[in-house]
Amino acid sequence: MKVAVIGTGYVGLVSGTCFSDLGNSVVCIDNNEEKVNCLKAHQVPFYEPGLESCIATNVKAGRLSFTTTLEDGISDAEFVFIAVGTPPKEDGSADLSAVFGVAKSVIAYMKANPNSGKKVLVTKSTVPIGTGRKIMKLVEEAGLNSDRLAVLSNPEFLREGSALNDFFRPDRVVIGSDDQDALDRVAKLYDPLYRNNTPVVKTTLETSELSKYASNAFLATKISFINEMANLCDRMGADVKDIAKIMGMDGRIGQYFLHSGPGYGGSCFPKDTQALVQTAGEFDYDLQIVKAAESVNAYQKQISYGVLKDKFGALSGKKVALLGLAFKPNTDDIRDSPAIPLIEALLKDGAKVSLFDPEAMDNGMAVLGDSIEFSKNSYEAVEKADAVVLMTEWNAFRELDLEKIKSLMVGDVFVDMRNVYDHSDFKAVGFDYYLIGRPH
Repeated sequence: MKVAVIGTGYVGLVSGTCFSDLGNSVVCIDNNEEKVNCLKAHQVPFYEPGLESCIATNVKAGRLSFTTTLEDGISDAEFVFIAVGTPPKEDGSADLSAVFGVAKSVIAYMKANPNSGKKVLVTKSTVPIGTGRKIMKLVEEAGLNSDRLAVLSNPEFLREGSALNDFFRPDRVVIGSDDQDALDRVAKLYDPLYRNNTPVVKTTLETSELSKYASNAFLATKISFINEMANLCDRMGADVKDIAKIMGMDGRIGQYFLHSGPGYGGSCFPKDTQALVQTAGEFDYDLQIVKAAESVNAYQKQISYGVLKDKFGALSGKKVALLGLAFKPNTDDIRDSPAIPLIEALLKDGAKVSLFDPEAMDNGMAVLGDSIEFSKNSYEAVEKADAVVLMTEWNAFRELDLEKIKSLMVGDVFVDMRNVYDHSDFKAVGFDYYLIGRPH
């Protein structure tokens, strides 16, 4: 099948590459000429395990190409995927200007080329409920109908750091439309992923659009809940690691997303919870649970700073080494990373900050400039540090030589915000340590 993907950000590039790996002919379109030229040279603008080699393989096979010209990219396409960004506005609502801009361009092309055949316009971007209907209205206003341009919603459920696996082995594929033929055609596009039972959910536009927000809001709430339990454990002397294990054994709850930490970040949970709250407000409904999850997450991002204040009192002149800047391992994404507000608070207090992250250093330099010290590895970062804070659970941080780290430091404080280590690990070395939700 012939597929066009408009937008080569995280969702668009991963989706387009994976569709080509299934044997389809895919053109990825972006108006950023510099980015397109880099992609033609197999240079990926972000870190995602396995993506660079997958791009190179499919470009070499002639199944994947890149262009800046929308008309050339969509002319032969049966499916046109919209995969542009929907960043939050100041009020938290999603900025849909890029989505509607692309939709209008595709509609204009279809109107100007009456013999181009039927295409399915698929919204892959995360958009609020009602966006698909608005695109359908634009199609109708242009004098077109679903026989020429059908509108369909197909939200992505990709996790940064495991996106290729998530695409090829999804828990579900959600597609929503009023057009049965479009639903069947897009379902067939995903057929190669399965030998027997295909977990495709065919539904309405509104349900499909809401399903992504509902899923992310629930996961964000689950993270905030276990973080509240961790904070309670700190005060009561209970162990959140055991609490999470006990909860996770209940099949109704499940073991996933019950890991306490410094709060969620990234490109999805923060903006999607905000957008869902705003959308619900437009329908005169107050999403109290989602708002509470956001509030808890904002509070959680201050925990590590509070621990350091308790340990030292005044932080002026102290050196704090951070291990991890990405909001999670296996990505270089630092958007809404819990490490950022910690760094800002430390600098405001006059502390010195050193940092090492296996993949996010370039992004960190672009955002933080020369306000902190960027180190080549974990051990360089902790040299002459008064305290170490582990913020991201990279595998590279799971087997650190704690004795060596302590010998390189001038202080003895180790704050483990991901519970990578255990009490015995720190006690053996003599650290003054903190494990979140796991009191001495």
